[in-house]
Amino acid sequence: MSFLKKLLSYLLLRKDKEFPDNRNLKMMHGVNKISLFMFLIASIIILVRFCR
Repeated sequence: MSFLKKLLSYLLLRKDKEFPDNRNLKMMHGVNKISLFMFLIASIIILVRFCR
């Protein structure tokens, strides 16, 4: 349950007290979120094409 809570807080842009605030770290997390969403969208497109 703790993993799911951390994942949701990461995706919903909530601050985590465990990690320090750093501009480079924020940029890295932003790029990671963009790549994660692009991967999910591409996976959905592939599944839709495969099911047709």
